[in-house]
Amino acid sequence: MFYRLFPDGSRQSVPLHNQFAGPQTTSCWIIGGGPSLNALPWSQIERSPAPRFSINLSGASLLRPTFWTSYDPTHRFHRSIYLDPGILKFVHSCRAMDLIPQTTFKVCEAPNLLCFDRTRGRGFHDFPSPGGQDIQRPVQIRERDCLPGITDWQDSFVQAIDIAYRLGFRRLYLAGCDMFIAPSAELVTFASTFGVSYQTHEPLGAFLRRCIQAGAARAELERHALGDQYHFDEEKPFAAAVQTDEHYFRVVQYLRLSRRALSLSGLEIISVTPDSRLNDHFPIRSVEDAVQDILYDVGDPAAESTRGMYTCPSRPRERPLAPMRDVPPHHWNSARAPQQHPPIPEEAIPLEEG
Repeated sequence: MFYRLFPDGSRQSVPLHNQFAGPQTTSCWIIGGGPSLNALPWSQIERSPAPRFSINLSGASLLRPTFWTSYDPTHRFHRSIYLDPGILKFVHSCRAMDLIPQTTFKVCEAPNLLCFDRTRGRGFHDFPSPGGQDIQRPVQIRERDCLPGITDWQDSFVQAIDIAYRLGFRRLYLAGCDMFIAPSAELVTFASTFGVSYQTHEPLGAFLRRCIQAGAARAELERHALGDQYHFDEEKPFAAAVQTDEHYFRVVQYLRLSRRALSLSGLEIISVTPDSRLNDHFPIRSVEDAVQDILYDVGDPAAESTRGMYTCPSRPRERPLAPMRDVPPHHWNSARAPQQHPPIPEEAIPLEEG
């Protein structure tokens, strides 16, 4: 699934499938580039004991990601992302031989960077899992398109969700994932002079078409600014932003139509973005509540005391536990079972020097 590529074309497989899964559901923040991230308590997200998965330029100037992925060309992203060894990066293999911006290094030479292959033709019935073997696939989908690569719906957000699932995360909190671009207040006011009102989360293209049908000239509409597009300092031209909003709308519908498959795969998608197109279709939580859930599962590093950790003979338990014993399942093939070792009494375990 994931592998390292090298400038001479050789590759090395890196097995990460379910590496971040555990005995309970593991959580991950998906960080989008929407303007709402500026208003969210992003410092709480950064301090919480859960990794942050950034997409493209998301998180720039606010928080540093744990994981990162992109779909667009390499030159659109910062050198410090590629060369930061503390960030685990995932890029499609077609970007491997690009140059890292402002360097003569190939992308594949970047530290802690892995490549993957994409799969086209995956439907809503088996996203993000490559399962669905009981469903008759359309005959026009070729066998090679059913390989278990990362889903290619031409979107980095979908790509990040699929990668996070392959890594073993089963609860994704979406922060800064507005998934829409709104018209500015000035544009809404201008449209009202033609008797047209903007409907919440309406695709920009549909809104503009209604304005034009009511008599507004497109050139006049484009003289007005759109709302904020990102939480960082960047914006697209008017026409490109309208196309981007249409893309956001389409991706939201992709995920809406994938809800049954998401449920069957055990993947929870939870929005912590207050005003997102996704909020009509997925559960909504506040960042504060999401952080509390993570702290409940993992523990609160800020509240943990170190006093007595090296000197107390044993740790007091919060509550007494019933007896436990590791037992094999019935009819378990002992030849396949891992070698069992008797438990070592705690007093027999040697301590570190001092």
